[in-house]
Amino acid sequence: MPRRGRYDKPELLPDARYNSTLITRFVNKLMVRGKKSTAETILYETIDELEKRAKRPGLEVFEQAIRNATPVIEVKPRRVGGATYQVPVEIKGERRAALAIRWILTAARKRAGRSMRDRLVAELMDAANNTGTTIKRREDTHRMAEANRAFSHYRF
Repeated sequence: MPRRGRYDKPELLPDARYNSTLITRFVNKLMVRGKKSTAETILYETIDELEKRAKRPGLEVFEQAIRNATPVIEVKPRRVGGATYQVPVEIKGERRAALAIRWILTAARKRAGRSMRDRLVAELMDAANNTGTTIKRREDTHRMAEANRAFSHYRF
C-alpha cells in the first residue's frame, strides 16, 4: 500500500479465445517463470476437457467453479489492548476472485496426477460440483468468521 495517493491497478486485457479477463487473471496466476504461452495452453486444454466431461460449455463450468470457490467473509487479526482478536470482515470483489483462483491452483498443484492439466480439470470439476479441497477451504474460512462473530464490533 502506498503511503500517499491512490494506486490504480492496470487494466487487464481479455484473453484471445474467450474474451474474458477472469481467464487472463487465472493464466497469470498459473504462469511459472514467465512462461505465459505454456500457461495459456494448459488452461485452454483444461477448459476443452471440462467441456467433454461436463457435457456443457467449458467456460461455464470454469466460471461456476470460481463462483463456488469464492469466499464472502474472512477473519483479520486486530490488536486491541494487548490482545489479538480474529475479526470477521467482508471481502471486496477483487480479493474474492484472487483468493478463489489462488486456492484452486494451490489445491491442483498438491493433487496427485500426471499433468497439471489433469490435476486442474479434476480440481475445477470438484469445485463446480461443490466438493473438494478448495470448497473445504472456503467453508473453513466461513466457519472461522462465524465462530469469531462476537468480535465483529472491532471491525476497522
